[in-house]
Amino acid sequence: MRTLLFALLLPTTSLADGFVPITDRETFLSYVQDRDLRLGVLGITLNVEPDGTIEGTAVRWEVTGTWDWKDGFFCREMDWSGMPIDYNCQLVEVRDGSEMRFTVDQGAGDSATFRLR
Repeated sequence: MRTLLFALLLPTTSLADGFVPITDRETFLSYVQDRDLRLGVLGITLNVEPDGTIEGTAVRWEVTGTWDWKDGFFCREMDWSGMPIDYNCQLVEVRDGSEMRFTVDQGAGDSATFRLR
């Protein structure tokens, strides 16, 4: 279970599916500020705050972390109930203002799509 959650928190790519890349911090914050990022099937709820912190839960366990925006990518490191989730810079894309996809390794790796609530 931890491996699956780790892969999802790390965040597949395709531009033909309506997702539009976000390339700057201000646009990113306009979507996530005061909203939850949710991946319901695994019970993941995350809040990404303007002050560079990440808080939430995954499978009822606490998630904490920090983030920054670097060279057009969302870069973060997190801790999931004592399990470190390594630093990684991710491509962020949004669709219809209601879904946000994070793709690890600057868009070259696996992805996870969250609902914005």
